[in-house]
This record gives sequence, C-alpha cells and structure tokens, in this order.
Amino acid sequence: MTNSVLRDPPKQWGLTEAELASRPLAYRADLLAGQVCLVSGGGSGIGRATAYVLARLGAEVVVCSRSADKLAATAAGIEQHLGRSVMTRAMTIRDPEQVARLFDEVWERYGRLDVLVNSAGGQFPQAAIDFTVKGWHAVIDTNLNGTWYMMQQAARLWREHERPGSIVNIVAVVNRGMPQVAHTAAARAGVIYLSKSVSIEWAPLNIRVNCLAPGSIGTEGLNVYPREAAEAFVFSNPMKRLGDVLDIAQGVVYLAAPTGKFITGEVLTVDGGRQNWGEDWPAGIPDYFRVSGR
Repeated sequence: MTNSVLRDPPKQWGLTEAELASRPLAYRADLLAGQVCLVSGGGSGIGRATAYVLARLGAEVVVCSRSADKLAATAAGIEQHLGRSVMTRAMTIRDPEQVARLFDEVWERYGRLDVLVNSAGGQFPQAAIDFTVKGWHAVIDTNLNGTWYMMQQAARLWREHERPGSIVNIVAVVNRGMPQVAHTAAARAGVIYLSKSVSIEWAPLNIRVNCLAPGSIGTEGLNVYPREAAEAFVFSNPMKRLGDVLDIAQGVVYLAAPTGKFITGEVLTVDGGRQNWGEDWPAGIPDYFRVSGR
C-alpha cells in the first residue's frame, strides 16, 4: 500500500514477546484446551498477541499472514516462551482460492476448527480526495473482501461438518468517522454490518459472529503514521493513553469462549472512551482544525 506521507524511523511500541507470554490474564489456563483457533494477521500486532493468548489458554493455534518471516518469528516466540507449537501459513486473504486451501489444511491437520479471528488488515494515512484507485482497492480488498472470504469459508466448513463455530472480526471505531483513513472506515463499517447480517443468517447453524473495535493501541502498526501524529494518539480518548494488545486479545477471548455463548451480532468497543471523546488525525491535524493553545 503506497502513500504520500513520509515515515519516521520505526519505534518500539507496545509489549515485548516476553511480556505477551507472562503478563497476567483474566482467564484460567485451560479455558480453550482442545479447541482449534485460526488467527489471520498473526505475524504482528493484535494478531500476534491474540495468538499468544490463545496458546496460553490451551488452544491449538494456526496463524496466517502475507509475511513468512513474521509468522516464523511469532511461531518461534511462542515455542521459546510457552513451549507450544503453532501452525503457520504464508498467504493472502485477498485470494479466495488461497483462503480455501488454508481452511482445508487446517481441517486436514486438526479435524476441526472452533474459532476464527480475523485480525489481518492495513491502511495508510491520506486525505480521501487523493486516494488512487489502486490505494483504495488495496485497503478494501484486504480489510473487507479478505475478511469476508475467511468468514464465508469457515461457515461453509462448519455447515458441511455440522459443527458450531465462533468468528471475531477486528474492526475499528467508525461511528464518528475516521478522517485521513476513510478507506479503512468504509471497509470496517462494511465488516460490522456484514457481521450483524450473517449473525442472523448463520444462527441456525450455531455460528456466532461478533466484532471487536479497538481504539488507539500500542503496536508496531503505529509506525505507518508520522511520529508526531502517532504520539498524539494518546489524546484520542479521555483516558489519555494507548491501550495495549492484551486489552484486545482478552476481549477476543471473551467473545469467542463460552463467556460469549449468548453474544452474536455485537460490536465490543475497547477504546478508552474514544467513541465519546477524543480525536484521531493519523496524518497530523490540519491547520483548519487546530485550536489556539493546542
């Protein structure tokens, strides 16, 4: 994905692998024992943290991403810190044929799938008026279309094998708009209302579908934004701080595990109050919106 914003050198944001493996969790250690969980975007950020937490809770974990190197790092970290092995597949969720092969491999290896977490996605900061067709499609194809391909393939296999399932889609807080990342606002809003729609259609199949909307979270994904803008994200919520990836990963567990057995078609917002107060300017606040004294 290309953009016209110059990037600062990468900064270490968020939790280390050792912290992902050792920070206290709210759940008992065997909560997900015997279950199989697939996490897209599992090579970094929220997806990687979710893979760690699911493995810590006893699940068999599968992670996919476009980057084989990032997947290998996630797998090596989980092996080193938790003594658990994970299945990895480098692929793109934009391609429905690759998605279908991934699910077939998971079913062939484990004979089941219990939870799908769609965490893959990405965007770049830019004024919407300057989006190219290529840039628009790059975000929509991953954040909306790719998420749908994963959801549909999971549901088809659950229907075929007459098994229940749970889907958790990582989206965004879109209810007040997302200036400078309007492409991802469109895609994530699409996923939210797609999820609400199929949660009804798929209820007879015993498939639950929910979304989790993070606010500003400390991950390496912040490096896609100008440093000054990224560091200002602490002002995006009334708590005036960034959330961490375990805030999100534990929310995923709440929705996916038996704790969420009566929840479907819902959006769990974990944003420090951003939806009520605060603002994000991923490319930096425009002069028009600057207030004297800020």
